[in-house]
Order: sequence, then structure tokens, then C-alpha cells
Amino acid sequence: MIIRSISGVRGLIDSHLSSEKIKAYARAFHTHIDQGLVFLGRDSRPSGEDLLNAFTEELIRLGRDVIICGIVPTPTVQFMVEKSEAAGGAIITASHNPIEWNGLKFVRSDGTFFNSKDCEDLFECVDRNDALESASEPGLFFPDQNSILKHSIHTIELSCIDLNAIRNRKFKVVIDAVNGAGSEALPLLLTHLGCEVISIHCEGNGEFKRGTEPLPENLGELRKTVIKNEAHVGFAVDPDADRLAVVNEKGQALGEEYTLVLAAEGYIKNKQSKETFVTNLSTSLALEKMAELNNCTVERSAVGEINVVQKMIEVGSELGGEGNGGVILKEAHLGRDSLVGVAMVLNRMAQENIPLSQIHAALPQFYIVKDKINLDAIEKDAVLEKAKSVFTDAEVNTIDGVKFTWEDSWIHLRSSNTEPIMRIYAEGSSIRIAQGLVDKIKKTIL
Repeated sequence: MIIRSISGVRGLIDSHLSSEKIKAYARAFHTHIDQGLVFLGRDSRPSGEDLLNAFTEELIRLGRDVIICGIVPTPTVQFMVEKSEAAGGAIITASHNPIEWNGLKFVRSDGTFFNSKDCEDLFECVDRNDALESASEPGLFFPDQNSILKHSIHTIELSCIDLNAIRNRKFKVVIDAVNGAGSEALPLLLTHLGCEVISIHCEGNGEFKRGTEPLPENLGELRKTVIKNEAHVGFAVDPDADRLAVVNEKGQALGEEYTLVLAAEGYIKNKQSKETFVTNLSTSLALEKMAELNNCTVERSAVGEINVVQKMIEVGSELGGEGNGGVILKEAHLGRDSLVGVAMVLNRMAQENIPLSQIHAALPQFYIVKDKINLDAIEKDAVLEKAKSVFTDAEVNTIDGVKFTWEDSWIHLRSSNTEPIMRIYAEGSSIRIAQGLVDKIKKTIL
């Protein structure tokens, strides 16, 4: 199975995502970007090396010069493309999908991901399987040993980060990188921030010892390690390190939704100005309510990083992100970045001499329930139409699937960009309310 969307390409290694298929995507990518340098990277999956080599070989055959960053966070490649004024970049990764998957993400010259039109054109090119003649002179490739260091230094120098305040607190931090692409980058960043670092699952070998998504149910070891070491905070990322989850000093997972809320609150306190934040339709009301309390506003986009980025550009927003733990800061680069998220959360913690649990408790409290249904035997359009007949008293948004909103609750149904499933997200002021919305819709659909 190969899944193609604005999130790129994902497929099962053994059956669909071969080296020859990767070369077809390399040819299409080559034709859809301007002449110039290309940056490549990958996450730590064992299958990634062969796929990266295949992609590189095809670009070199076509005359492209390539810089190979190796195993690095997805945002590191985005950062390098933007700051180096390269023609584009690509990352071999399946993000949070299980280890039997791999995939591709494509980066434009401005460091943002391909948009929906870019992806549509590229996929059509792949399907045509156009043959391209070899260049008269093959391209060159160069390894880059410093991209992670450059990314880390750039992060600590951001104007919204009070580096001295963070360093003065001497935070003890536990980091869980799931043995993925953040295994080197995140401990390095934390060291630059003056933290005492305790690393778990930071081998970078692609052995995902826990669930790949940094969800509360997958963070048991991180939570125990925080408590055992009396750490101030714990951080967890997914295999390509663009998403960040936070655990407080009591070993409680705050939920991915609160990563962006903490980052945004710290940003407001630093800037002392009216801000407009951007997030997607499935992100918690906590961001909206916190923004309102600080005379700021929130704009919503369809789900997907590039959709959030495009909305940020449209409304002139400096900060956005998604409720899956993705923080996007324009000053850093226009992409979800766990390094930026870590720095911004620590910055928020350094603004007050109180534990993270108290900072979190003072934020608006909402509870999200996330569920899904398999679409193998169900037509997605029929599902959405049935849903519309259930919630007749709600405000309806059909930008991305269908979302029903009330004053302090909502439910959102949409097809996944990365899996053959329908995602169901619901939120309320209690777990009972959120779960009740999910149960009601599933009873109707199934």
C-alpha cells in the first residue's frame, strides 16, 4: 500500500516502496524544482539508508549536486534548505508510522513542504514514469556533518528565547527520542541550553522501543524516569522529530495539545503584544481560550502542516502549529520543529519560578478523545453525511472533512493523510463530554 497526500508519500517497505519506486519520485522531484542544490536527510529506520542512496543516485545521474545530512530531524532539512537558499530538499521518513513503513517528504526552496498543487503535479509525473536521460556530467554529493549543530545554534539564538534565563535555571531534563532522528539533535540542544540531560531511547538506531507517536500511553518509561531523577520536565518526540510531547515534574503527560499552548503563552509573555496564532481544525480550544485571555486571536486551517503554514503567511502570523505537538515559529523556519518546541517550553518555564505542573494547571483545561475507524468497508463520504444528520444544533465547518462546534466542545471527522482510516477527534471540558460525542457518532456510523 502507498498513501499519497500533502504529507508526502508513505508505503510498506516489503511490498510497495522499493528503490526503483523511490527513483521514480526522485525523477519527478528533479523536474519540479529549479536548478540548484538539494539537501537530503532521513530518519533512523533501517530501510532508510537504501532508499536514501537510491534517491541520491538518481539525482546525481540527472546532474544534481546533493548535500546529504544523514540521520537528522525533518525540520533540520527544512531549516538547511531555507537558510542555504537551496533548490529544495527531501526526507526519507514515515514520521509516526510503524517501522515496516517508510516514505518521502518534499521540501520547496523556501523550506516549506510541497503544497497540494505541488504534490498533485509530482504524483502525476510519477504515474507517467517519464524516462529522463542522464546528464552529460553527473552531479556531486557531499556529506554534511554540521546541520544539527547549525540548527541547534540557530534555535537558541531566536529572539523569543531568553537564553540566560533558561541557563540560569539549570533545568534537569529527560529526553526520549524513540531512537529516532532526534537522538543526537535534542540532547545537543538541551546541552546548549545549559540543562542537565538524561537521555532514554537516544541511540538513533531505528529500534522504536515504544509506540512511535509521543502519546501518553507510550510514555511510561519517560514518566518513570522523570520521577526517579526528580527532573523538572520530560520531552518526547516521534521518529522524525517534528512533534513534541511534554511530561511535567510529577511524571504526568500533559498531552500533545499543550505543547503549542505552552509555547504560545511564553511567546506572548516575551513579546507583550497582540498576536494572531494559527492552528488546524483538530487542535484544542485551550489555545483559543488562552489567546483570548491575553487579547490575542487564533485562526484555523485544514489539517496538515503546509495548510497551517499557508494560513500563517496569509494572515501574517509569527507562530502556529498543530495539536499533535507541532510548533511552527516563522523566525526559525516555516515548519513543525521539536527543537523550537523544546526551547519555547523551557523559555515558558524560566519565566516563573514555579513547577511546570502549576503553569499547566493555570491554563484553560480541555480534554481530547482521539479515535478512528477503518475505511476498508465504509465509504468516507457516506460517513460524513451521516454525521451531519446527528449534530443538527452545531456550527458546521467542511473545510477539511466535517467539524461540529459548540461553545466549549467540538467533534471533527476527517480522512487521514497518512493511513486508510477516518480520524475522529472530540474535545470538551471533561473526558465524559468528549467521549460522549465520539460514542454518539460511532454508534450512528457503525
